[in-house]
Amino acid sequence: MASLLYADKYDINKNISVMIPTVGDVMDNEDLYFGAVSSIIATPYEMMAQLDDEGIDFTKIDCFELFLLMFPHLCKLDTSLVLGDLDLTKFVTAVNEENGTTVLINPDSGVVIDSAIHDQICKFLRKMLCMPKNDKVPGNEDGKKYMIKRARMKQQRQKRHKTSSQLERLIVALVNTSEFPYDYQTVRDMTVYQFYASMKQITRKIRFDNTMIGCYAGTVKFDELEQGEKTWIQIE
Repeated sequence: MASLLYADKYDINKNISVMIPTVGDVMDNEDLYFGAVSSIIATPYEMMAQLDDEGIDFTKIDCFELFLLMFPHLCKLDTSLVLGDLDLTKFVTAVNEENGTTVLINPDSGVVIDSAIHDQICKFLRKMLCMPKNDKVPGNEDGKKYMIKRARMKQQRQKRHKTSSQLERLIVALVNTSEFPYDYQTVRDMTVYQFYASMKQITRKIRFDNTMIGCYAGTVKFDELEQGEKTWIQIE
């Protein structure tokens, strides 16, 4: 795969690409951007309360089936910062005659979004934005009821308290870190891929520095560290 460090998009195939916008573009449209991203990468676990309201067991559907349920809402959003000029309003559901699975297809262009393509889009968005996949499964029925109850409580808290900008908090934190050579203006020109990759690298370096202090102080044994912990450079 070609380097994404200076790219402005990631090609899923010849017809579908995921955009890599600048931090400034996202900051100017943050609610819209992350709203669209969330609608694409949402997991049944993350939407368990909403699904339960519709009489749907979140343990009985997969991520693509949830995506199909949320697609009518997604079509109403401006997804240009996420999927470029891909016009989602042109897509309709259809059945793949080869395997009997449900897909989304643009009848005019023939472009298809199936489970595999959706999964590729989600994996890249999560990687780029450092968003882990939350797909926990309860051990039993009582566990499921408890998880849904907790999700409803979280929903109510979010309704009462307006959430602040996560990206803004990250920018403030990094700008006030000696390892980050950007200020509040120049950071706007970074791509979100560059920004989040830098955040991961800086976090790793700070952790490494603290570990080495422990080694010098004798509270951490260098020989017992994993190989990846012995360098501050991300080598995976």
